[in-house]
Amino acid sequence: MAVIFYVSSLPQAPIPPGTDKPWHAIGYFFCAVVVVRAVAGGLPRRIDARRGGLAIAIAVAYAVSDEIHQTVVPGRSWERADLIADTIGVCAGAAACWAWGIIAQASRDEL
Repeated sequence: MAVIFYVSSLPQAPIPPGTDKPWHAIGYFFCAVVVVRAVAGGLPRRIDARRGGLAIAIAVAYAVSDEIHQTVVPGRSWERADLIADTIGVCAGAAACWAWGIIAQASRDEL
């Protein structure tokens, strides 16, 4: 979240020219992984719907606050499309953690 805040504080994001939506999704994918793991208590623990939902809510709330933050940064603005890309990244990150937990549990069961 600190990295996202820092990049959002810059008047011009340090990304290649073109659409920034994939970068939003990638950044929030990793944000969600960290938040899910924090809520779940580490790797490779399985996550249930309650923990996954809580982590998604935290990460999306941060995405909303980040878009609001950008309204006070010169040269930046709030964009609904950015928030949608952020949310897609969050959901993909949470889904990856959920899948990781299932795979890890199946691997332990085989031993």
